[in-house]
Amino acid sequence: MTSSQATPVAELVDVSYGYRRSPVLTGLDLRVRPGRVYGLLGRNGAGKSTTMKLLVGLLTPSSGQVRLFGSPFARTSLARVGASIDGPALYGHLSATQNLQVHAALLGVGPDRVRDVLAAVGLADTGRRAAARFSTGMKVRLALAIALLGDPELLILDEPQNGLDPEGIRELRGLLRDLADAGRAVLVSSHVLGEVEQIADDIGVLAAGRLQYEGPLTRLAPDGDLERAYFTLTETREAVTRKAVR
Repeated sequence: MTSSQATPVAELVDVSYGYRRSPVLTGLDLRVRPGRVYGLLGRNGAGKSTTMKLLVGLLTPSSGQVRLFGSPFARTSLARVGASIDGPALYGHLSATQNLQVHAALLGVGPDRVRDVLAAVGLADTGRRAAARFSTGMKVRLALAIALLGDPELLILDEPQNGLDPEGIRELRGLLRDLADAGRAVLVSSHVLGEVEQIADDIGVLAAGRLQYEGPLTRLAPDGDLERAYFTLTETREAVTRKAVR
């Protein structure tokens, strides 16, 4: 069985969600499989962060089902998930090592893992400097380190390239590829088409509150022109939606 045929580790099954009477997502079916990087694309406000929050239980769907590791959502499954959603949430007065030590104590992770993860994200030499004094890119790296700390089977990252310099983006690509090649499932959201094109095996395109496409990148853009395929898909759907509500 290839990774594209493997049983999903994260699923949304006919999931809808909205704020009061305003729908955000409607009838969403999404599947993230092990050994693959899934790129969730959509403009700002399309519902990418909402989708990720539904997967980790920060939001509850109005209807439909969230499934993790083949079973209906249970908070015990989150021990197998690492996530960074809505930007870094850090203890500003603590160093990078101390931030990780707080989370390591909760996860039962030892000091060797803390050192390994800091090295993997390029923060091994930050010493006692408080996280509040970090650059935006360093804070993003630290949030990634926290998400990786428990050696998760499923990694969920909300626009992780934001704030990273070109070197950091290249290192992130390599890290995510290595994780997928080791059998982990990786879900990454972005509105930067070129970046997703370089790392994703599978693509999901959110527009008008629905997943307009899900599947291999090569099927969405067989000629290699992801930008054209993306805008053709989303602009057509949004035009249909605007016409329907008039």
